[in-house]
Amino acid sequence: MTTPRPLRFIRRGRIVQLHGIAPDRTLLEILREDLGATGTKEGCGEGDCGACTVVLGEARQGRMHYQAVNSCIRLAHSIDGMALWTVEDLAHDPLIRPASDPKGSALHPVQEALVQCHGSQCGFCTPGFAMSLFGLYQNEVCQNRGITRTQAAEALSGNLCRCTGYRPILDAAQQMQQLPRVQVDETALLQQLELLALTPQALEADFSYISPATLPDLLAARAAHPDAQLVAGATDLGLWITKQHRRFPRLLDVTRAAELTGVAEHDGLLTLGAAVSLTDAFSALQARWPQLHRFAARFAGLPVRNSGTLGGNVANGSPIGDSMPLLIALGAQVELASTRGSRRMPLEDFYTGYRQNQLAADELLTFIHLPLPTPDQRLADQRLAAYKVSKRFDDDISAVCLAIHLHIEGQTITQARIGAGGVAATPARARQTEAALTGQPWTAATAERAAAVLQAEFNPISDMRASGAYRREVLGALVRRFWRETRGGAETPALERLQPLTLEATP
Repeated sequence: MTTPRPLRFIRRGRIVQLHGIAPDRTLLEILREDLGATGTKEGCGEGDCGACTVVLGEARQGRMHYQAVNSCIRLAHSIDGMALWTVEDLAHDPLIRPASDPKGSALHPVQEALVQCHGSQCGFCTPGFAMSLFGLYQNEVCQNRGITRTQAAEALSGNLCRCTGYRPILDAAQQMQQLPRVQVDETALLQQLELLALTPQALEADFSYISPATLPDLLAARAAHPDAQLVAGATDLGLWITKQHRRFPRLLDVTRAAELTGVAEHDGLLTLGAAVSLTDAFSALQARWPQLHRFAARFAGLPVRNSGTLGGNVANGSPIGDSMPLLIALGAQVELASTRGSRRMPLEDFYTGYRQNQLAADELLTFIHLPLPTPDQRLADQRLAAYKVSKRFDDDISAVCLAIHLHIEGQTITQARIGAGGVAATPARARQTEAALTGQPWTAATAERAAAVLQAEFNPISDMRASGAYRREVLGALVRRFWRETRGGAETPALERLQPLTLEATP
């Protein structure tokens, strides 16, 4: 008979240990129902509004790393061994109080800035905004880095204000860095996390939430429990729980296997572990292809990117998932592994149907491999762009996603790779359009022909996000936009040129 593993984490400078937590209970549920931390709100129950935002802390290479996450779709057991902060903790955690205020009588700079800038109206969303700002404060202000208006807007992209009070909240994001510094006692916290990690769990028990710490143990667990539901961030599985009310008696968490959490370069490849968060994965991609920043910032809100994993997004295989078209355009291969061995294949060949793939019952997606430019390839000969078209600019699902990657020598296209999402039952590679481009001069006429081929290559459906006719029209328009951008044209739509509000705060 399976039993829940004890759940342990650090909160307010002490170890919290909870027993009997079902494997599919969310972090929000235990906060509100078990711990009475009702400052964390439930709004949408699907990671869209940010009212449930909390901050997690974990040790990375001897330093603390902080991330704001949606507790409504984050599984409670996934935070085992981490530090946790809710809005109630900002003024009362002994590890973040200055020596002059040991009892926590003063507000944290995040809270004080929200007060000074009148950043709360009805107040329902305020705890979530405060926690997103706390994550930003820890990662930027406490590292002696300034916060720009644009950076603040990106950090708050996963928080919705129903009273449309964004301007004073953005004011607060910049005001908090002007207030006296309050910093987490990371030395003490790291010691507590280390102690927690050294406290043994009963390895022989048949737990209902399995989270192996190594890849061999993970593969062995998969072989032993092929019926267990995989979880890799739960940004999609969380919705099955909150919206579809599905229950999962046994879960296998892939995110604790150390081998799957790294990013490395070797043998001309950029290798991303399947458990690398979307935030870290896009950071690695942007380091090599800086033009991807805008696209990466539009991939859901930051709390979703902090929890979600690249491997989870790929294995989920949604035809409107945004990472797959880009990875296909970059020539990605996926590595699948089991106790029997491993195999690789192009990402576009991984999918066999709507949310179906080639994984065997005992296999896991373990790595994504991307070819890097060889020394004799000049980055100037590459043209890469990824486009997301959706009804809402921030934190929305794509109607169409298109990524185009061309190698051009002189004026001739020597290689073309195009990935598309939202146009077929699976993430797709536009092979016919690639063939129409390869060997051709990169001219307006070639771009126009390629646009026509791309429009004819797919037969997208009509649904709540867009009609099939609209999607086909968008495909052609994006190819034309790509042509103009490669020629230095200012084709960026007006909506994307808008900057966060810079109005002065009202006295």
